[in-house]
Amino acid sequence: AVKAKGFVQCGVNTGLAGFSQPDSKGVWKGLDVDVCRAVAAAVFGDANKVRYTPLTAQQRFTALQSGEVDVLSRNTTWTVTRDTSLGLNFVGVNYYDGQGFMVPKKLNVKSARQLSGATICVQPGTTTELNLSDYFRANNMTFKPVVIEKLEEVPHAYFSGRCDVFTTDVSGLVSIRASRAQAAGDHLILPEVISKEPLGPAVRHGDDKWFDVVKWSLFATLEAEEMGLSSKNIDQQGASKDPAVQRFVGATGDIGKMLGLDNRWAVNIVKQVGNYGESFDANLKPLGFERGLNAQWKDGGLMYAPPVR
Repeated sequence: AVKAKGFVQCGVNTGLAGFSQPDSKGVWKGLDVDVCRAVAAAVFGDANKVRYTPLTAQQRFTALQSGEVDVLSRNTTWTVTRDTSLGLNFVGVNYYDGQGFMVPKKLNVKSARQLSGATICVQPGTTTELNLSDYFRANNMTFKPVVIEKLEEVPHAYFSGRCDVFTTDVSGLVSIRASRAQAAGDHLILPEVISKEPLGPAVRHGDDKWFDVVKWSLFATLEAEEMGLSSKNIDQQGASKDPAVQRFVGATGDIGKMLGLDNRWAVNIVKQVGNYGESFDANLKPLGFERGLNAQWKDGGLMYAPPVR
């Protein structure tokens, strides 16, 4: 169905710097956007054959379930409920995260344990909202939620003083604080990380072939980084005598055909989108993100792809 219409319809965030946001020319960029571009490069040989649908946290699952989008690549946490009762298949993790809290430095708060009684800005329909309640209940603390659906309106509410605290994934806090350059130094991200948030793209149940294509498109970006293959050197790697590289670039074997793709599917991804590290460095590093858990496994992180063989 995707091949027939000639493009990938990708559900993304309404605007989160570093993950999915249009630039001044209206071009979508970010770590999540690059997943969509990788899929398009694999399927069509052209990373630009993507149409983006901005979705709020409450809209995202319905859009995928209904077929409005082919892929949801929108900083979404992989949970058992979403994997089963919502009928989603998470293809992997493209960012390991955790939930945190941001507060104005003038409050002189150094720990989340000091937040009892605070008003807290949070998005509905998110694991963030559930984790917040669990954390405060477990620590015998109270809070007053300020629930705001649209992500772009939550920072405005927080920075304008409607709430004492802003809680979301730490990546979101770093991104949003960085986007407020003038006020960034006046706000502190507290040290506590209160949850595991493995974020990743998802497709809907029922199409195993599409699931395979999206899954291995993500894995190809991770495998390429591990193998030292990048957008700068991928063209030269066709002459490599390394059997693993030969399989990756399609010089030997039929991995592309197994996926229903051209044998150069992985080359197209790396050449046009880059490996995972290139995407991270282009989108997140300028905002102050460090690799941390999202480093390759051989560098002490959690990023690990099954072998392309």
